[in-house]
Amino acid sequence: MLIKKKDPSSLPYCEVTPKEIAFNRRKFLTGAAAAGVGALAGGAFYRMAGPEESVEAGAKLNFTHNAQFSTTEKQNSFKDVTTYNNFYEFGTGKSDPSQYAKDFKSSPWTVSVEGLCKKPKKYDVQGIIKLAALEERIYRHRCVEGWSIVVPWIGFPLNVLLKQAEPLPKAKYVAFQTVYDPKQMPGQRGFFGGGLDWPYVEGLRLDEAQHPLAILGFGMYGEELPPQDGPPIRMVIPWKYGFKSIKSIMKISFVADQPTTTWNKEAPQEYGFYSNVNPTVDHPRWSQATERRLGEFFRRKTLMFNGYADQVASMYSGMDLRKYY
Repeated sequence: MLIKKKDPSSLPYCEVTPKEIAFNRRKFLTGAAAAGVGALAGGAFYRMAGPEESVEAGAKLNFTHNAQFSTTEKQNSFKDVTTYNNFYEFGTGKSDPSQYAKDFKSSPWTVSVEGLCKKPKKYDVQGIIKLAALEERIYRHRCVEGWSIVVPWIGFPLNVLLKQAEPLPKAKYVAFQTVYDPKQMPGQRGFFGGGLDWPYVEGLRLDEAQHPLAILGFGMYGEELPPQDGPPIRMVIPWKYGFKSIKSIMKISFVADQPTTTWNKEAPQEYGFYSNVNPTVDHPRWSQATERRLGEFFRRKTLMFNGYADQVASMYSGMDLRKYY
């Protein structure tokens, strides 16, 4: 059973204009039975904001804007995206990553590409960046908790790196693993990070991983990723709930069988392997039909596949999306 603690001074989400507040820190404890990613989205709570967070600017990146794969919706502010996010390695509260990741060292950094492929290799992250020209893509991002943002990510398609490895015919899935570094990441010590089984792991079906919308992210807002957003390399998968976009990747493996993923392992009755954004399939504890865009007062309807159905729906043709949620 998930135990949720509420700030006694919190107010219903609908009573205060979002620009004047910050959501409350929602504590998540995982017990032996199950754990959950989100607070009850249909009745979300928040607290009044404290002192304004300072977010240092990162190194500038050279990139071109890719309009073909970008939404024209209004982007959220840099502050929105960098001071309200989930990165359990630094705590379960929305402001924890911006507070506790400030000294996170993400250089030097290597990524191991291995498993069922002809050319396994360990890459320096700078070597990966040189594989393709960097692009800016403005994507919608939908959290399973019922909030959303629009972010200008900088990266290139994951399939660029996958092609370098030449996956074998037996490879049907791609497994990802984040860094395990409890000295730097307080959330990986005890219950400060929800008591998850670290390191964080995720996975995609191979065709999903090869889709041009799935990108390796190296930056946002024209700069390198800040410490709280998963540097130096993360996944960005816009048609899936946000927890699928694993941060601070250290290992990518080609595997034959569906890999274990962190939240599916912790609470399989709540979080499926696919975790495609689907407004017709509710979370067991809240509706997924609508979402709260940070910075907006009213809720908006959630779009199938987060608005990317035209590009990705064919990958799931014939699948029961209620069963394979």
